[in-house]
Amino acid sequence: MSFDVDALRAQFPILDQQVNGKPLVYLDNGATTHKPNAVIDAIAGYYRHDNSNVHRGAHTLSDRATARFEQARESVRGFINARSTDEVIWTKGTTEAINLVAFSWGRDNLKQGDRVLVSGMEHHANIVPWQILGAQTGAELVPIPVDDRGQLDMVAFTDLLDERVKLVSIVHVSNALGTVNPVEAIIEQAHAVGAKVMIDGAQAVAHWPLDMQALDCDFYAFSAHKMYGPMGIGVLYGKRELLEAMPPFMGGGEMIETVSFEGTTYNTLPFKFEPGTPNVAGAIGTGAAIEFINSLDRDAVAAHEADVLNYAVSRAKDYPGLTLVGDADHRAGVMGFVLEGAHPADLGMLLDQQGVAVRTGNHCAMPIMTRFGLTGTVRASFALYNTRADVDALFAGLDKAKTFLM
Repeated sequence: MSFDVDALRAQFPILDQQVNGKPLVYLDNGATTHKPNAVIDAIAGYYRHDNSNVHRGAHTLSDRATARFEQARESVRGFINARSTDEVIWTKGTTEAINLVAFSWGRDNLKQGDRVLVSGMEHHANIVPWQILGAQTGAELVPIPVDDRGQLDMVAFTDLLDERVKLVSIVHVSNALGTVNPVEAIIEQAHAVGAKVMIDGAQAVAHWPLDMQALDCDFYAFSAHKMYGPMGIGVLYGKRELLEAMPPFMGGGEMIETVSFEGTTYNTLPFKFEPGTPNVAGAIGTGAAIEFINSLDRDAVAAHEADVLNYAVSRAKDYPGLTLVGDADHRAGVMGFVLEGAHPADLGMLLDQQGVAVRTGNHCAMPIMTRFGLTGTVRASFALYNTRADVDALFAGLDKAKTFLM
């Protein structure tokens, strides 16, 4: 199977437009990826033909919606190689998935003196829930240091691991640096001291295949909109034995078995953690995104993405006044940088005038910005539809921006 980037780009209608009179160059994929026609059509098709609530309707539309909703769950199960669909929980996204683990598993299992380890490069969504939980339980949140290249200090991590550590919750790929963390080694070492492991996979899920059984983490979270699917839906994978022991995160319809004023019993997995009307269209769109990704040669896609990122990094290292923020040996999807004499926000605005879309600011990762003595960076983030020509457009845009700023 070959990889034709031009044919691939043609499947993404949003890319065929101009912004400020210039062809759109979209380099903000770390925030959200665009959607191919197959995903757009699947969502529209649900609303046009099957729009109905799922699981309890006594009519054909509900039956069709339910079948598509649960088929999407099976698609996720296969996509990440979970053992069962019982281990696939629909959430609003990675943030809700982490909060679910924190306030269900965490409240049940953490107490005064326990520790949760996170990395120094985490998104706020993998920091703040543990801080809130710590204030309630007395558990301590401890960051694992990051070195000057933006890599996790694995010696420090090993030194932090002891019987006090009950959970390691860590990002697979940093959204601010692009660093790919050695999660396999982290999981093995954490399990050796009896700790559970949660992985934030939001920035990893689109870039390479995932295998939960081989990885052996306890929880893994990701968002559909980072993998060419719709916004507002994501997945929490959890080992069945852990999910079965955890109390519900929220109460409402569907997550119950029986309700009376004397007491309530809860539904079986996965429905115990899915109260209320679900995002049916989002689930169907996620299933379509998985079908789209599975239709591609994943090795060819990975090679193309690596080529574009490596080309961008090479150009950045030769660009006068530009400093990369994070230069890990193993990175994916993201290139963060600052330009001498230019505020990131100004650069972002001036690049947009050239049709180049990037993200600026702290990227919801203030601690790692502080670690590097910065308030923010410019972040160019890449997806499978990006090309070397997009990278050239970025640096041409920087050339023009410098004439205004310097």
